Amino acid sequence: MDIEFSRPEEIKEYQEGLLREALVYLRDNSRYYRRMFDKYEIDIDKIRHIEDLVKIPFTEKKDLQLFNDDFLCCDKADIVDYVTTSGTLGDPVTFGCTEKDLQRLAYNEKKSFECAGLRKGNIVQLMTTMDKRFMAGLAYFLGIRELGASIIRVGNGIPELQWDTIRRLRPDTIMCVPSFILRLVQYAEEHGIDYRSSSIKRIIGIGEGLRDQNFELNLLGRKIKEKWDVDLFATYSSTEMGATFSECEYGQGGHVHPELIIVEIIGDDDLPVPDGEPGEIVVTTLGVEGMPLLRFRTGDIAAKRTEQCRCGRWSYRLTPLVGRKNNMIKLKGTTLYPPAVNDVLDNADYVENYVVVVQDSEAGTDKVVVKLGLKYEPPFDPVKDLKDRFRSRIRVAPDIEIHPVGDIRAINFPAKSRKPVKFIDERKK
Repeated sequence: MDIEFSRPEEIKEYQEGLLREALVYLRDNSRYYRRMFDKYEIDIDKIRHIEDLVKIPFTEKKDLQLFNDDFLCCDKADIVDYVTTSGTLGDPVTFGCTEKDLQRLAYNEKKSFECAGLRKGNIVQLMTTMDKRFMAGLAYFLGIRELGASIIRVGNGIPELQWDTIRRLRPDTIMCVPSFILRLVQYAEEHGIDYRSSSIKRIIGIGEGLRDQNFELNLLGRKIKEKWDVDLFATYSSTEMGATFSECEYGQGGHVHPELIIVEIIGDDDLPVPDGEPGEIVVTTLGVEGMPLLRFRTGDIAAKRTEQCRCGRWSYRLTPLVGRKNNMIKLKGTTLYPPAVNDVLDNADYVENYVVVVQDSEAGTDKVVVKLGLKYEPPFDPVKDLKDRFRSRIRVAPDIEIHPVGDIRAINFPAKSRKPVKFIDERKK
């Protein structure tokens, strides 16, 4: 029986057994964690339950950057694939994956795709890159193979090629960054492509949220759904986790795979918050051979939902992300995260594209500048209209600058980026 369908107490006991194995493995093989255990006099034999994890210090991104090689738990000759994080908030971090790690990735994605309803016989058009040291694209490829479904590796961008592939090979599923779907739809409308009658029945989104904290479609999700009535699934993953949280058909949060990862949600006091309350996601990987992590702070904010899902799974779920802790903005006394700003902009039909820039102000607070391109010239002042919309939704309004659409597109899609850039943090931290 799949552990995700077991009772919560059985899942917890199962995870605690894997945790004890992981701690022994780290003690025996990781230079970094062996130093940590010695420095803080941690007796891993006394870490018996998930609640005991609070006795262990966190691992942070800066630790991975400063001591990258010390996290490696195997001989370099056993590494079969090197990947790096995207480096969005700092220098990229290298991860070495063994053959066992790639098999684990395949298993993880197979389960995630099954959660989203995929089976042998489905055809998935993969609109993500497998190059540029990107783990996710490789993981999706391995998972679809493990599942027995068919893959079309088109890569990202190029709407013309995407539509030509859909016409020729008739995939039923697209996997891509959700905002790219709107570019696909726009291209189809401009070139007379009857996209609503295409073979596509399902879109699996990566890198961007599709739902709000109540599990209703957010503005981006609604815009896609209004244009193209297909099934939408959101996912959450990261290189460091080596795991994916995928929605099931009921769209009530991303399901955890208990055999692969332990998740804590911590508050500002660095202690676990009650289930259902938002906090920072902290992960401990299970079954990773090359570079396992213990209590890694992701910087992402979400809540844990523990009630049984309508799909029958008891494994806890994560709500859609509230935002990233490092990206929190304090604008004129109001605390908010970039998704709240994005929602206002995504709901203005005359906005073609945008980037949100946060800077330090002379007053010592955050200055937020929205740089945007217009889809068309509205018969009113777009800056005033947007400021009114912002005040209505989040009580405060950022500065707004209008630029040529091409200039904003160049910021959104720089040559070396693997994800659209919609947020730039220029603050000195």
